[in-house]
Amino acid sequence: MTEQTAPPILSTPESNIFEDPTAEIKPDRDSKLSKQEIRDVYEIERTAREVIEGGWRRVALQFPDGMLGDAPAVFEELEKELGLLEQRAGKRSNGSAENGREKLETEVSTQPADSKIRLAILADTSYGSCCVDEIAAEHVSADVVVHYGRACLSPTARLPVIYVYTSRPLELQTTIDAFEKEFEKGDKVIVMADLTYHSHVPTLVKKLQERGWNTILETEVIHNPTASIPNRKILWHSNSSEDTAEAEALTLQSYQIFHISSPPPALLLTLNSRIASLHIHPTTSAIPDFNTNTTRALTRRYGLLTQLTTVPIIGILINTLSVSNYLSSITTLRNLILAAGKKSYTFVVGKVNIAKMANFSEVGGWVVVGCWESSLLESREFMRPVVTPFELALALEGDGKRVWDGRWRGDFGVLEEGKVGGDEGKTGGEGAEIVYDESAKSEDVEDDEEEDSLPPEFDLRTGRYVSNSRPMHSHSSNSKPSNPSTTSNPANPTSTTLARRAKLDIATVNGTASPGAEYLRNTRTWQGLGSDFRAEGGEEDGNGNAGTVEEGRRGVARGYVVGDEEERT
Repeated sequence: MTEQTAPPILSTPESNIFEDPTAEIKPDRDSKLSKQEIRDVYEIERTAREVIEGGWRRVALQFPDGMLGDAPAVFEELEKELGLLEQRAGKRSNGSAENGREKLETEVSTQPADSKIRLAILADTSYGSCCVDEIAAEHVSADVVVHYGRACLSPTARLPVIYVYTSRPLELQTTIDAFEKEFEKGDKVIVMADLTYHSHVPTLVKKLQERGWNTILETEVIHNPTASIPNRKILWHSNSSEDTAEAEALTLQSYQIFHISSPPPALLLTLNSRIASLHIHPTTSAIPDFNTNTTRALTRRYGLLTQLTTVPIIGILINTLSVSNYLSSITTLRNLILAAGKKSYTFVVGKVNIAKMANFSEVGGWVVVGCWESSLLESREFMRPVVTPFELALALEGDGKRVWDGRWRGDFGVLEEGKVGGDEGKTGGEGAEIVYDESAKSEDVEDDEEEDSLPPEFDLRTGRYVSNSRPMHSHSSNSKPSNPSTTSNPANPTSTTLARRAKLDIATVNGTASPGAEYLRNTRTWQGLGSDFRAEGGEEDGNGNAGTVEEGRRGVARGYVVGDEEERT
């Protein structure tokens, strides 16, 4: 065998490059909109008015990828409208002042030199386009975000938001004909639509009522993903007792929904157990049968979550940094995973794709922390199961306690309420309560009785016994962590060097069990740059390092400096 004399080539051969798994994004419109259509579709006047009323000076405009072609025209029209509104406001204030000239001179002298409202286009979102990209907006020091297109309407954490749903045209007569063909008079029907078509719902309902449909109800957009119908309020009849939330939850199951445009998959799964049936009126292409697809999807989701019952390492994948309660949800998930005796690691990778997640082969399954829509990743190409917080809570219940009546939810409500198995307050059985096993966190277990009393774990797919499904239970129950000074560097008790523990135990970092470190030591063939080389003479130094660490380059691309060199300007 030829001895290696140079570091390995780190570039990926062309034949092994991952194909981009991101679905092809097609523009929402085939033709360029006229100037008047831009003003109408993107609600230029309303947006400018709200910006002026809010007193915001730096505005970020967030477009989905399919609308970026309209971004320059929207920018131009909004900038013109803002200038006109400021000019009119200035004239009114000057005309009403007793000493207009003196007041104007005073205002000009006290205003900052650059008081013009600044607009910035966010050309690339960090996560899903349905979420408000507060991180990118903060990079341009924005005071407010104008979000265009479909939105998950999840509560934001940092910045105020102006939502522009970019309403699209709808053939009302065609929609009325489709409705009358689908239902009979007397049927209980709730009319709703995708956000981009919601502006047509009041008109559609009014026309149907004029034609004798008296048992249909209208919906109104609200910012509440945890509602019975996410982000919708049902406008019950004023003389009805169904105004309360309890009555709404109980009565909703007797109603059918007529939905305009294709709903997102998360909404399909959410509504599956809450309503009598769902009828979709397509606006572009044919929609597959709802009942067949959701039944199959729910079966697949249950199969995915059962795979997580025996994996030792679960990755928490952050798919948003804007939803207001994402940090508390991450903490709850960590505690839930630890209580089950498993190890969790947290990852932030931006837009999720198969190639990124394939880098972490030690992770047995993933739970996505995102908005109620983006938490559901349905691609079959992922190497490991990817589930939602609701599904993970079910998976960690254990085979003896896990009961799923078919209800599904994509929001964080299950973690906040401490309930799984269904929506609290609805018929069909109460959810199982999440109880955190605090003893799993303790390292002072008296004996091995706790571990011995736990039932064996079997992989439901293969029927085989899994011995390492609870590595954190095994570490806390079967072995007492010894003094770090006797297992790592004696001169440095707080060393972060990976240490190999006793036989049948796993590697630890600072006295804490680390299945990831164990996987790195025993399974990974590539352990980082320089691991293939030893120090001069072929031997490692006394600290286990493979060579001398030297200071590298620093600075920016236009002028790097090395070592003690002076910084270039």
